Amino acid sequence: MGTKNIVVVGAGTMGSGIAQTAAVSGYQVTMIDVVPQALERGKAAIARSVEKLVAKGALSEAQQQAALAIATAPDLDPARQADLVIEAATEDPALKLKIFADLDRLAPPTACLASNTSSISITRIGAATQRPDQVVGMHFFNPVPLMKLLEVVRGLATSDSTAALAVEVGRHMGKEPVEAKDSPGFISNRILCPMINEAVFALQEGIGTAESIDTVMKLGMNHPIGPLALADLIGLDVVLFVMQVLQHDLGEDKYRPAPLLQRMVDAGRLGRKSGQGFYPYQT
Repeated sequence: MGTKNIVVVGAGTMGSGIAQTAAVSGYQVTMIDVVPQALERGKAAIARSVEKLVAKGALSEAQQQAALAIATAPDLDPARQADLVIEAATEDPALKLKIFADLDRLAPPTACLASNTSSISITRIGAATQRPDQVVGMHFFNPVPLMKLLEVVRGLATSDSTAALAVEVGRHMGKEPVEAKDSPGFISNRILCPMINEAVFALQEGIGTAESIDTVMKLGMNHPIGPLALADLIGLDVVLFVMQVLQHDLGEDKYRPAPLLQRMVDAGRLGRKSGQGFYPYQT
């Protein structure tokens, strides 16, 4: 592998999942988060995940040990030794642009910088650096250790070699990379989030209960999980943000977020991560 050292920025659900997947695939991994408790939770989540996968025979004990050996850091300094940095911070444009400007300053000139963003323009992120040709989207899906898809998103300046590296790393992690244009929501969320939003409208209008709406989509459309349960898994705040990006960037009213979705987010009912969304969860 030309890429050996991977730094993951963010120790949340996505960041820890990416770090775990990279580590069990043979990469040297450092996971960064400015919040110490987030690093502790991320390491604990990785430990639980690999224990389950070993018990199922899906991982070897050596892979488990590789995941448990993931290094952690409270700042971006490890990026100085990175071959590839994968940013998985909060879906906040200002935060991501700052992180990439800092990474551009710290990372070796040959390092590629990737973002796990689900909707923010890779072109815009790349423009925050002096190496936009080495910036690419690597959009993983939750839960990262289990989901096969990887959206590889080219910004306006992303080079062929950078896109190829993202595809190569994704395949080495056991993913199926699919290239997408740098358009609002890319492929996945351009289709998925409006479907979820329409399900929220249906619930808001009393067309059916949450259970009824999800059952129709599971049994009638053969979806493995209903749209409202999926929204809880993704995070209602993330779904709302994507819908706002689609409405703003594409300028069409059909992307207007459902008022109920906005109210749920305002109330802090974000889904699984908060213990309450369209369904209750044990936290």
